[in-house]
Formats: sequence, structure tokens, C-alpha cells
Amino acid sequence: MAYYVILSKLTDEGRKTIKNNPGRMFEVNKELEAMGVKVKEQFAVLGPYDFVNIVEAPDNETVLKMSVELGARGSVELLTLPAIPAEDIVKKLKL
Repeated sequence: MAYYVILSKLTDEGRKTIKNNPGRMFEVNKELEAMGVKVKEQFAVLGPYDFVNIVEAPDNETVLKMSVELGARGSVELLTLPAIPAEDIVKKLKL
């Protein structure tokens, strides 16, 4: 499984949804699991993004499908970054 950092910005529609139904975030997490993406950590943040999520997925294609699905809803904009655990980098560099 691979890790990804997902930075998300709510649109006006997304902010209305969260205001009216704060638990919607967790409903979306369940939808992501059905797509093969497991949310490992989720943080609300201040600044240019509203949320930082650390997710695990089998491959880039699964994350791409998730990104298209969520983006098509019009409630959020995503920036997805593949993430490599620091331990893996150390192992690779020692070879």
C-alpha cells in the first residue's frame, strides 16, 4: 500500500455542507474506503487549505479515481502528494 497526503480546500458549497452537517467529513471517509482509499489521519488546518488527510491506497490509479469522484461533486478542491515513509528513504539510500 502507498501513502498520500491530500490537501483540500472547501468550495462555497463545501463550506455550506460542513456548516449544516459537520459529520459529513466522516461519511466521505466511509465512501473513500469503498473506493479502496483508507483515511489514516485527518486534520482541519488554518491557512490556504482547510484539511490535511493522510491516506493509504493500493496505487496511483485508485487515488486518481477518488480525486475525480470528489472533485466532480463541486464541494472540494484537492492537491494530492504521494508520500514515502522516511524509513523507506533511509533503507533505499543505504543500498
